[in-house]
Amino acid sequence: MIKEGKLLALITARGGSKRLPKKNILKLANKPLIAWTIEASLKSPYIDEVIVSTDDVEIAEISRSYGADVPFIRPPELATENASSIDVLKHAVLTLKNLDRHFDYLILLQPTSPLRKATHINEAIQMYVDKKAKVVISVCEVSHPIEWTGLLPDDLSMDDFFSQELQGKRVQDLPQRYRLNGAIYIINIHEFLKHNSIMLKEGSYGFIMDREDSVDIDNHIDFKFAEFLIHNNRN
Repeated sequence: MIKEGKLLALITARGGSKRLPKKNILKLANKPLIAWTIEASLKSPYIDEVIVSTDDVEIAEISRSYGADVPFIRPPELATENASSIDVLKHAVLTLKNLDRHFDYLILLQPTSPLRKATHINEAIQMYVDKKAKVVISVCEVSHPIEWTGLLPDDLSMDDFFSQELQGKRVQDLPQRYRLNGAIYIINIHEFLKHNSIMLKEGSYGFIMDREDSVDIDNHIDFKFAEFLIHNNRN
């Protein structure tokens, strides 16, 4: 719990991943992928309840075995590739409200970020409190300057690819930029329902994480990279 009210940790995990089948329960270093996020969230003293939203009975059973609560099964229409994450979050919050389980704040923890640790969660929540924020979202440094990116026409000409202002500039001369890493989203539930969004223009802050902790598993290569990092850290 944070001083102002109850904090819900919501882990969203659908069963129908196509790029990496059964992704959320694949064994990563001898634990189902989702278990890494459940265990990290259960270690946080700020979190009141850890709930998994899933359409998949097997994911639900595994989640319960690692200590999460699964009080409902997500309807099929909210478990497709095209389902809106906002609709998934609203369904969870409103379903819990109908079950007389009320929360003031929401921290969304996606299972595809297994290297996000309890320390990250705690520090992000502390930032939320200290900043009196409406939203805190985790970010990491971009691996390559976006100034070095551009569009290619059909003929692949690079005539307009490089701007004149970049000529002769070194990487260290360019501003450091950040991207969302998908690991942590914290928002006041009232603000979320009011704006129908977890990204607000005002009162939002970025919680910076290392790139190594920001692996977002979408395919087999991401999965193998996460395995490598876990093995490397253990040794």
